[in-house]
Amino acid sequence: MTRRSIAAVAAAMTVAALLAAGVHGQRAQAAEPGGGDAPSRAGAPLLRGVDLDTVTIPELQARMKRGSLTSTALTLAYLRRIKTVDPKINAVLRTSPTALWQAAASDVRHRRGTVRGPLDGIPVLLKDNVNTRDMPTTAGSLALAGKPPGTDADLVRKLRAAGAVILGKTNMSEWANFRAAKPTSGWSAVGGQTNNPYVLDRNPCGSSSGSAAALAASLAQVAIGTETDGSIVCPAGMNGVVGHKPSLGLVSQAGVVPISAEQDTAGPMARNVTDVALTLAVLSGDDPARTADAARLTDPALRATGLRGKRIGLWRLPSLGADVDALMTRTAARLRAAGAEVVEVTPPYQDRLAELEFPALLSEFHRDVDAYLATREGPRDLAALVEFNRTHPAERTCFAGQELFEQALAAPATTDPRYLAMRAELKDLSRRSIDETLTAHHLDAIAAPTNPPAWTTDCARGDNDVIPSSTPAAVAGYPSLSVPAGFVGELPVGLLLMTGDHRDAELLSLGAAVEHRLDARRPPRYLPTAPAGASG
Repeated sequence: MTRRSIAAVAAAMTVAALLAAGVHGQRAQAAEPGGGDAPSRAGAPLLRGVDLDTVTIPELQARMKRGSLTSTALTLAYLRRIKTVDPKINAVLRTSPTALWQAAASDVRHRRGTVRGPLDGIPVLLKDNVNTRDMPTTAGSLALAGKPPGTDADLVRKLRAAGAVILGKTNMSEWANFRAAKPTSGWSAVGGQTNNPYVLDRNPCGSSSGSAAALAASLAQVAIGTETDGSIVCPAGMNGVVGHKPSLGLVSQAGVVPISAEQDTAGPMARNVTDVALTLAVLSGDDPARTADAARLTDPALRATGLRGKRIGLWRLPSLGADVDALMTRTAARLRAAGAEVVEVTPPYQDRLAELEFPALLSEFHRDVDAYLATREGPRDLAALVEFNRTHPAERTCFAGQELFEQALAAPATTDPRYLAMRAELKDLSRRSIDETLTAHHLDAIAAPTNPPAWTTDCARGDNDVIPSSTPAAVAGYPSLSVPAGFVGELPVGLLLMTGDHRDAELLSLGAAVEHRLDARRPPRYLPTAPAGASG
């Protein structure tokens, strides 16, 4: 280690000494003085006018290049916000004990001119089903709360190689909402209940609930979520941020707690499309043929004209309520005003997809979770996990059921002809539902509401989340992207965009233009409950 790097690390550790014990290496225990004003103020004084809610990665890197910002200061600002803000929402399980060391190392690279790329020095939070060798990875379950995994997930290795600061882990819906028949999104036995930052008694949606809520509250620049069907895009929509479910295979599944290898993918979440695209480039190995050119996404002229001549199919989904449907009408009008052609569509085969998806996932979960558990200390297979839950009352403090685990134990093996026929039909119909709709109407993308207004969190009732818009792309393995569309009262609603296989770059470019036109994001106000008469 050089004298300069020793000095940088020493400076970081001096700063770390200023942090209360609750911030660093474990969940924050209490908010700083300041009451309701703390969320809007925390962090900003350390960054000389940088607004954490709106700043983008290119803007941060420009400041670092000029020397007016360091990764250490940025990381410390986010750690401070976690301490002051997170007690309201309960999104961050733990912060990394090495976060400031990682930031100091990035500062040395910036001074030497050896920056590894746009994510160098940028704080990133990881969903707690992504393996990290230096922090526990639990999927929300006490069964995995012991020794951390022996190695990082592949995607974590890529983030570290790119110089990103792994800031910590976020709470999630336990076992990615694949345990009980009526789960409560955002709850886990390890982390308790995550709240929606916009209205605290409302749900954040699952299962990347903590990642989305943390971003809404500006507790990191970027977060990583995972999705089998809806678990990136629904939390993104319900928390007013951007979430991208990549094409299947674009991001490695290795080292991520699974539900189904046929549908699972990790993906980037952020407060803007540019940061999502830059993060995807790292997660995917920076294949320029498959990820967006972030320089184009930040060009104001291209963002302003990016909808001209585009054809977008609007799938209304009136089952999500009259208020959401009215918002979709206003959204279509704004897209048309920017030069897009918007036509109404209904992708086919949705009832059959809904009928087949769950039985197929049961078989795949049994196969894939057994393989994962065999790599960890604790229960070694699904049957042992069922027994663990029966004998540990803390696993039943919000909801007691583990019906999905039990059904998965009884499901046909993935070598069974019944299962093979289901998955083959699912793959065929899901791809045709998107491909035929795109072709019939000459579309660049299909758009739909991502989510209804957030429901009230209630352990006894469970979720109220029949949200069909994510299913076609999730089952097909095609990309989807949620961007903020607006609000129903105080509650955010997203616009979900989807398109054909491995057209992630085109989707992100379109999403940047939609984001620019709608300009719908606003920071949360941490209301304790919704005003009387509010929808949702």
